[in-house]
Amino acid sequence: MSKKGKIIIALCLLPQYFLLKVAKQYPEFVETYYSLGIFPTISKLLNTTFKWIPFSVGDLLYVALIVYVIRWAIINRKRLKTNPIAWSLDVLSFMSVLYFMFHLCWGFNYYRVPLHTTLQLNPKYTTAQLKSVTNKLVIKTNQLHFEITKDSLLKTTLPYTFSELTEISHKGYSQLEKQNPSFKHESENTKKSLFSTPLSYMGFSGYVNPFTLEAQINAVMPRNSMPTTIAHEQAHQLGYAAENEANFIGFLASIHNEDLYFNYAGYKFALRYCLIELSKRDPEVYASTLCTINPGILDDYQEAFEFWSAHHNPLEPVFKGFYSHFLKANNQANGIESYSYVVALLVDYLED
Repeated sequence: MSKKGKIIIALCLLPQYFLLKVAKQYPEFVETYYSLGIFPTISKLLNTTFKWIPFSVGDLLYVALIVYVIRWAIINRKRLKTNPIAWSLDVLSFMSVLYFMFHLCWGFNYYRVPLHTTLQLNPKYTTAQLKSVTNKLVIKTNQLHFEITKDSLLKTTLPYTFSELTEISHKGYSQLEKQNPSFKHESENTKKSLFSTPLSYMGFSGYVNPFTLEAQINAVMPRNSMPTTIAHEQAHQLGYAAENEANFIGFLASIHNEDLYFNYAGYKFALRYCLIELSKRDPEVYASTLCTINPGILDDYQEAFEFWSAHHNPLEPVFKGFYSHFLKANNQANGIESYSYVVALLVDYLED
């Protein structure tokens, strides 16, 4: 590419940055013309292109990108001193293209109308409301757990393969679509991540690749944790970029599923979030509530806790800190803590 072309592309970083600043102020515009306008076409194109490939193309793209950047940096290390302007142009033009493709393929969804607005949910709740909803979740989760195990003391064992889980989860969205057409999920494009073990040590259960729209699932984590993880990542594929919203939609898709195991996973997921929040607001009630939960459910929680504890490493806070800054840069003011905001949506949705 000519030097003039590189200058033009590099300078495009500035209008892109300011465009996002403007987009943040007009979520209705983004919702109408991108999330419900351009994005569905892009999503269909990417899904059609990559869903038939049995392995994770997105993972390989990341590897190729990392290798390319390292190789380029080594080859061009001397140019940083001898010709810093040309070196900077190469870097900035590359970043400009990557930045553009990220937002075009998926990233603009960070600036859409908040889900609590479109679903008319109240994002605020009292401790009394939290206690009431938590008690309801205990009753419902206990009931589903007993239906599966026939013994309150036993932990659950998911009887499905990974491919069966992705198919069943997709059917849950088909049921959810009957209540809200905006949750229509047209394509299955969920795959095991090729880097499941590294993801475990980084503290992540999955992610959606913004350039291929593949839902990448950590395939080595406990199987009982997969239903809601898959449903969560599939929500991202629909264009719900905010983590709290993807959590809530994953919950909805799970409890509206015709499969009993997914129902249980969805309510267990919601109960866990409410329990965590209850432990902060009223430790005594939290402790007494734990005593009312089937021991088998607590064993399910313990299995997940032991897995993530075994994969904890000193660099995990670095990875999560980086991701938190990424979220803040993309219109999620609370960063990775925005995950906890799902409790507000759960409380308003589940309260009578």
